[in-house]
Amino acid sequence: MFNTLKNAWRIPDLRKKLLYTLLIIIAFRFGSVVPVPFLNVSALNTLMASANETALGYINMLTGGAFANATLFAMGITPYINSSIIIQLLTVAIPALERMAKEGEEGRKKIAAITRYTTVGLGLIQGTAYYFYLRNNNITLYKEGFSAVFTAIIIVLTFTAGTALIMWMGEQINQKGVGNGISIILFAGIVARLPVTMGQIWSYFSAAMQSPESYGKYFVFAPLFIILFLAVIWVIVFMNDSERRIPVQYAKKVVGRKVYGGQSTFLPIKVTMSGVMPVIFASAILSIPSTIRLFVGEPTGFWKGFFNAFSSTGWLYSVLYLLLIVVFAYFYMTIQYNPIEMANNLRTNNGTIPGIRPGRPTAEFISKILSKITLIGAIFLAFVAILPILYSNLTGMYGLSMGGTSVIIMVGVALETVKQIESQMMMRHYKGFLD
Repeated sequence: MFNTLKNAWRIPDLRKKLLYTLLIIIAFRFGSVVPVPFLNVSALNTLMASANETALGYINMLTGGAFANATLFAMGITPYINSSIIIQLLTVAIPALERMAKEGEEGRKKIAAITRYTTVGLGLIQGTAYYFYLRNNNITLYKEGFSAVFTAIIIVLTFTAGTALIMWMGEQINQKGVGNGISIILFAGIVARLPVTMGQIWSYFSAAMQSPESYGKYFVFAPLFIILFLAVIWVIVFMNDSERRIPVQYAKKVVGRKVYGGQSTFLPIKVTMSGVMPVIFASAILSIPSTIRLFVGEPTGFWKGFFNAFSSTGWLYSVLYLLLIVVFAYFYMTIQYNPIEMANNLRTNNGTIPGIRPGRPTAEFISKILSKITLIGAIFLAFVAILPILYSNLTGMYGLSMGGTSVIIMVGVALETVKQIESQMMMRHYKGFLD
């Protein structure tokens, strides 16, 4: 990976893209520390210190700590992700959007514009919810009269503007930088929390040294977390490169005195074909109850137990998390792969899968392979995502900022970005017949 970055730095065009991407990341981190006016930040830090074990703590992790400090980018990229989910689902359900998606570049531009407007609307709703959360917990400086109204408008509009600005930054990375813009911004926020995670692990280890009788178990559990963290990274890298190869045999074709075809090849199907998107989408969906909780304030009775079940350490959160990852993995598989189209392309090019008849039997065979591979990839993603939750419940090491979702996103984005850089380097070193 480091050799790839070093070689890319030597190419002027790629160096400009890398520098531009780095500039956007720096601007994102700068916006993550610019506070929103009219707030008592010290009181907010005290409040959020007790929210690490809840879904609010998870949102704070995705924003790189911006949520806990109520900064310009406190809403993070979550509204854009939710907007993308909504528009993609509506594209399948609404014929007009489906026709628009098939109109080529113009249709994609229209859908992208609709996604942007939806993002701003969701950012406005989420910013309003966050304002009520701050107001109910005595974080805002003004609560009565015109000052309170003016404060509410400024705070909500600032949060919404931050959401729109992050969305614009992601699109700029897509156009002028390297990698997927939204994923890069998520990556930057997660990496920014790594020092906090290391500090939390050290605090557990220090507690064990100061009081071995009470906290002696952390002598083992704290280093074990680091070992488990490195092992999970290795497994993610291994699974990311794993693929199922379907053998394909092309028939010989004689044209004049030349013979074409006749070679054997394969169709590569990656185990984690959908990448980190199912994890990101599942996390975004499960953040909705936390957003609702911001509106209603501190619940009581049944609703208190309901919202507590959606905390990042709750059993209901874990079960729904696993199911949503599997569902979104299959959803992405249906978008990326069309077995009927793949079978028709093979038949058009005189290609067959050994032992399988062309046409419908080939499509059914490919569909079965895709279903099995998707299930394996989804179970792997779900297991890695809930592993830190199980570890926290078993060891009592709560409040760690780095979860399985964070590791999957961080490693997956790094691998995808390096592969994109490698592909761009390959295109620039390719020699055609005119060279």
